[in-house]
Amino acid sequence: MLFTTRRPFGIAVAASAVLFSALAASPALACPFCSAVSQTLRQEMETMDAVVIAEATAGSERDAESGEVSLKVVRVLKGEKLIAPGAIVQTVYYGSVEPGRRFMLSGVEPPQLMWSSPLPVEKEAEEYLVAVTKLPEDDLEKLRFFQQYLESETTMLARDAYDEFAIAPYEAVQRLKDDMDHDQLVEWIRDPEMPADRRRLYLTMLGVCGTAEDVPMLEGFLRSTQKSARTGLDALVACYLKLAGADGLPLIDELFLANKQAPYADTYGAIMAIRFHGTETDEIPRSELVKSLHHVLERPDLADLVIPDLARWGDWTQLDRLVELFAEAEADNNWIRVPVVNYVRACPLPEAKVAMEKLKEIDPEAVKRANTYFTAPVPPADKQPTSSDARRNSEVPIAMGSTGGPVAKGPGPVAKGSFAKGSFAKGPVADARPLAFVSERQRAEQPASLGLRIPNRSQMLTVLATTTASLLIFGYLLISGGPQPRPQYVRQVSRR
Repeated sequence: MLFTTRRPFGIAVAASAVLFSALAASPALACPFCSAVSQTLRQEMETMDAVVIAEATAGSERDAESGEVSLKVVRVLKGEKLIAPGAIVQTVYYGSVEPGRRFMLSGVEPPQLMWSSPLPVEKEAEEYLVAVTKLPEDDLEKLRFFQQYLESETTMLARDAYDEFAIAPYEAVQRLKDDMDHDQLVEWIRDPEMPADRRRLYLTMLGVCGTAEDVPMLEGFLRSTQKSARTGLDALVACYLKLAGADGLPLIDELFLANKQAPYADTYGAIMAIRFHGTETDEIPRSELVKSLHHVLERPDLADLVIPDLARWGDWTQLDRLVELFAEAEADNNWIRVPVVNYVRACPLPEAKVAMEKLKEIDPEAVKRANTYFTAPVPPADKQPTSSDARRNSEVPIAMGSTGGPVAKGPGPVAKGSFAKGSFAKGPVADARPLAFVSERQRAEQPASLGLRIPNRSQMLTVLATTTASLLIFGYLLISGGPQPRPQYVRQVSRR
């Protein structure tokens, strides 16, 4: 006997679903180059009370008035104590329900489960879902499984496998090295039709399993004037530097950082790659990475992009240059002044105190604005380093939180760990996530507290046109107004 009561989403339910979707999918905190398109099937199943495979039968005709269909459970993937094979569930679905067609259904709020709208699954997808429920907790084992589906002909599986890599810890991706198919990655990377997001992932993977023999190919892509060759430029630069080491920096400087004619999006992509190496790898000493970032200081319209990096990595050699930039800033680029103030306040050199007085004389309002969002502990007088000590110690990182204050010192990278947690950061750096790794979205959300400007309209449109993550955010804001709530659920109690 089957009892049903329709329970459409109310305002509160919809709001909570939007919030849940935003939180669940937001660990698009992936690597600086990879953005998860949506919550993965594994993540979604983990949050559900029951997940089943149900089949349309001869009695699955749709109710003309309500749109409800009856489906027979043939396989329980999760929630065996809540529902059993053979049970009949009812939910709203407007697609084809010819007998034998199978669907994935997710149920919440037991004991009277509400079921999501059916997701059609073919045999391969069904077996994929079964395998996902049996995966071990080890990240490496998960990636070994998902790697098989990265270019699956079943779109749903290819997308889900990509999303799993996008949220995976970078350490796990590195451990996958021996299981990667180098030649296949190169083939995918060479494909001019490869979407930018996937090319970014494959370049990141090639950076793990590639060799010096791949460097000429990557250099050819970097020098190419063809748009398809430079798709996913941030990951391309990072991969090139991973395999070429410090010897590759002069080319990146020449093409993107020192080149004042380089488009904003290209320079920003190169900066992102430098940040990646400064936090996730040890191939290139930070003392060399900051030298490349120094070139950006000669481009006043972009200098604010790298000032937090210099402070976070303890490079105080640019104190005088930044004071000059502060003094030379005009109305069309005065956004640089707050980051300069934050840098000077974080600087432990005795000269920083004199420099701060100069800044106050030039623009007291800029200093005041910075003070509103920046609270940095001042080292005791007897702990102040000498100029030579501080300048020799350019490898000591300063992790700057959203308040801008130094919160950690020590040798080695500030953050090691994951695509998800070692990259785009927002909020205090209690977990050592770096301030400087912020996406365009986060720059727009927290311009004042980060001491960073929002790029002008032309620059933003350029980034939106070339960066997959930004495109997703743009579409999200422009079209949907936010994450969409889950499909309508239908409450039912089934007795057989």
